Amino acid sequence: MKENIVISKATIDRLPIYFRTLRLVQEEGLEIISSEELGQRLGVTPEQIRKDLASFGQFGKKGVGYFVRELIRNIGEILGLHCNWNVAVIGLGHLGWALAHYRNFDSLGFNLVAMFDVDPAKVGQVIKGTTISHLDQLEEVMRERNIHIGIITVPEIHAQSVADRMVAAGVRGIWNFAPRKIKVPATVRVINEDLSVGLSSLSFYLARQTPVNP
Repeated sequence: MKENIVISKATIDRLPIYFRTLRLVQEEGLEIISSEELGQRLGVTPEQIRKDLASFGQFGKKGVGYFVRELIRNIGEILGLHCNWNVAVIGLGHLGWALAHYRNFDSLGFNLVAMFDVDPAKVGQVIKGTTISHLDQLEEVMRERNIHIGIITVPEIHAQSVADRMVAAGVRGIWNFAPRKIKVPATVRVINEDLSVGLSSLSFYLARQTPVNP
């Protein structure tokens, strides 16, 4: 990455999209792709793609394009996907259960090594080789397995207390699916995913585009 350059959040948010699309391109057998073709697939201008990537260095060859395998590796390193982060899911309800079964964690460099719940019917079950632990063991297990990222899928009322316990156990990042903002120290990064917000936004646009019968 270039020194002393402030990278916008919009640019950072587009990098995973570039990464995902390039992986699909690679599966199609393409070895080289231009910024024009990549932009057409994403609905992003070629100029924006070139500008985003230029924030981190020089990629591709003028008049040729980007070498797909090389760009996947470079963007993956920028995103830190080579670091093999250890991940825990807290709350094995419908959403937590689905995330625990997400097949692309491993391929992206995320190791799901711990899961927690309070339901006796779930504690002790094994998902993809990992046993679900009781929430009472959270601090002990997270320290023992060196958890870097915690995924919160517990009811809203418990989200902050779970976050506090994870922070105390040394977690560095939290992916929060509970419909409330959680407070953490500045040293811990939080990404909030509120599904109701996304659906409500979609509803807003659809209501203005499509006639709705009362």
